Amino acid sequence: MPSLDDLKKRIKSVKSTQKITKAMKMVAAAKLKKAQDNAEKGRPYSEKIQNIILNLTKSISDPSNAPKLLTGNGNSKIHLCLVMTADRGLCGGFNTNICKLAKQHIRKMLSEKKQVKIITVGSKGHDQIKNEFGDYIIENLSFKEKKQITFKEANDIGKKIIDLFDKDQFDKCYLFYNNFKNVITQIPHSEQIIPAPVKEKETTKEDKPGYEFEPDEDEILEDLLPKNISTQIYKAFLENAASEQGSRMTAMDNATRNAGDLVDRLTINYNRSRQASITKELIEIISGAESL
Repeated sequence: MPSLDDLKKRIKSVKSTQKITKAMKMVAAAKLKKAQDNAEKGRPYSEKIQNIILNLTKSISDPSNAPKLLTGNGNSKIHLCLVMTADRGLCGGFNTNICKLAKQHIRKMLSEKKQVKIITVGSKGHDQIKNEFGDYIIENLSFKEKKQITFKEANDIGKKIIDLFDKDQFDKCYLFYNNFKNVITQIPHSEQIIPAPVKEKETTKEDKPGYEFEPDEDEILEDLLPKNISTQIYKAFLENAASEQGSRMTAMDNATRNAGDLVDRLTINYNRSRQASITKELIEIISGAESL
């Protein structure tokens, strides 16, 4: 059984940890509002640019001459997985959930005899994925020194991916990140970004747009598709930022509560041990007095 001094040191240590987790929860709560606003503001733009691409796709006169980023290169052998996680921990299951979804997809592709390549964004995701699929990782990107991710970083990643696609290094590209729903719920999400997913939809008279494009649809798509890839990557950054703070806030709140419960249990044990020690001393004094 631990001594009174050991229990006292343990209580002091847990209380110090509780102060840290409480402070981290408050910092995460302060950062969450801004991150959530950025994520919510970014969604309409990314959705709109995808809708524009969809409308332009319906108006293409010659699909055989459409950009490769839209139609693909005709193959489906090599799959590139862009796994986006955080560079910092202490945020609950945020990083683990993204990696879990990515691993499921990678296992499925490998079981179908596909070739897989992985680019990890964030050191935490890289650490988890390299244990099982380290041989498939072609690059790890980290922005630990950046206080805030801007569109420039997303655009640089987008250009890098497009360059690999132009060199026939892969046939399809999938993006993995956490979709922010609320403070408690962040949903791991995957989406195909190359070739651009085009939902098949029956066109009616009402759906047919009476627009004439200048320049033509192919030229607009040539410019818009690379921008769309960077936009979707930036959206993933924004969603991840909000999800990370929400997950960290929840995790630190749980840790603070658990620390409080542990302090209560340790205090009860300390009081019981102290009472037992006092009782033992009293018995020894009384026994000594009676023997005189």
